[in-house]
Amino acid sequence: MAHHAPVDRVQDGKPLGGQARTSGSRSARLPRDERRAQLLSAAQEVFVANGYHGAAMDEIAETARVSKPVLYQHFPSKRELYLALLDSHLTALTELLLGALNSTTDNDERVQAVMRAYFRFIANDDQAHRLVFESDLINDPDVSSRLETFNKTFADAVARVIAEDTKLPPLEAQLLGRALAGMAQVSARYWLETDGNLDLDVASDLIYRLAWRGISRFPKET
Repeated sequence: MAHHAPVDRVQDGKPLGGQARTSGSRSARLPRDERRAQLLSAAQEVFVANGYHGAAMDEIAETARVSKPVLYQHFPSKRELYLALLDSHLTALTELLLGALNSTTDNDERVQAVMRAYFRFIANDDQAHRLVFESDLINDPDVSSRLETFNKTFADAVARVIAEDTKLPPLEAQLLGRALAGMAQVSARYWLETDGNLDLDVASDLIYRLAWRGISRFPKET
């Protein structure tokens, strides 16, 4: 009877009772936070390539070079994985935009900084904008509520600046805040369709000038 070489049992990419596998195999054990970041990065790649419905947990695990049990230890379902990724991107975008808004007290410069921040997020090579604004899960209540929270947080922050400066009633300031936020998002997403034929700084500057010429018509109260 032929003898076969023993097969190592593997857990989380590392043979039990043996040495870690080489770089050609699945990845070695990582701290939980690093593993989570690795899985989110792999999921980003697969979701962007295939959309939510076309993505498979098998492919995400393979892209991350982990076993499916390891993937499910961190994210019990594809939906939870997607929502975690969405939360991460919305948090980053919110911080980016609020950072731009609060980077100066000069309102002209504020509008310019916010528009440029939005355009740079849309232009990022990781294509996070597709998961945020172009998801095929957009009608899911948990997804739509997250997007509304993001839109409201940003628009309300803009509205507070407008209300403080112009003394407009809160609802009027909020409407203007939504309008400016929508202008940034829609124009940046359209700019992406120009496939690099229009420079990012030129494009964002055009929208900044349009927005500033509009909002600056509301006199600043002293």
